[in-house]
Amino acid sequence: MDTFDIGGELTVRRLGFGAMRITGEDIIGEPDDVEAAREVLREAADRVDLIDTADSYGPGVSERLIGETLAPYDDVAVATKGGLLRSPDGEWIPRGDPEYLRNALLCSLDRLRVDTIDLYQHHRPDPEVDFEESITTLAELKDDGFIDHVGVSNVSVEQLETARDHVEVATVQNHYNVETRDTDRVDGDGRRVLEACEANDIGFIPYFPLAAGDLDSVEGLDDIAEAHDATRQQIALAWLLERSPVMLPIPGTSSVEHLNENVAAADIDLTDEEIARLT
Repeated sequence: MDTFDIGGELTVRRLGFGAMRITGEDIIGEPDDVEAAREVLREAADRVDLIDTADSYGPGVSERLIGETLAPYDDVAVATKGGLLRSPDGEWIPRGDPEYLRNALLCSLDRLRVDTIDLYQHHRPDPEVDFEESITTLAELKDDGFIDHVGVSNVSVEQLETARDHVEVATVQNHYNVETRDTDRVDGDGRRVLEACEANDIGFIPYFPLAAGDLDSVEGLDDIAEAHDATRQQIALAWLLERSPVMLPIPGTSSVEHLNENVAAADIDLTDEEIARLT
């Protein structure tokens, strides 16, 4: 599998694992089968180099299970996010004020059982807080040694450039997949964000890389899957890996079987014609 250097120094294979699905229903509480979730995490640590989570997944459950199951981390980097609350009724509530971010980071350090987080991402800009304040806070925490690399998520090109004025941005995590590409929440053009990442060697982590299974509208996907004796999800991941050298998909699952299917997508070589058809 191809690799990418996050921040120019943290080398990971380009297909990682997203740990949102190891929580309970609606991303709230414990999973129904905690031991099964641990088994998925152990398998992921054997198969990939990058595990991505967030303090709002559970909330706190995903980070805690990762820390309990995998720490200390020998050959896997752990990325997490802060700045978004998960309410009991299922709302996602932005919180980007400096005091909250500092507290959220300390809680993540404790749950993940580390002194420094490999990649810490600002989960979503808070409309009630100056974006520069949020980013400056993460820059200070990086200077203090609590964060190795800083990432941003759900940002426009303009917000990415603002963040880069204050800290070296290692990754961007935005909604992007073969079905949905114009996902930039501010200016409606996800391609511009990806192009900015390519121009500056910033890793692009597409969340919902499999469109939560909703791939029915993608023309040609089933034909290409049949030609490769693969699933449509595997082809969707293979396309992402072909789409850009800075692309770092993090498909999530609560199943070891699906995890191994996802990782196998990295071995699929799409033809130029197939890539063009999907693109």
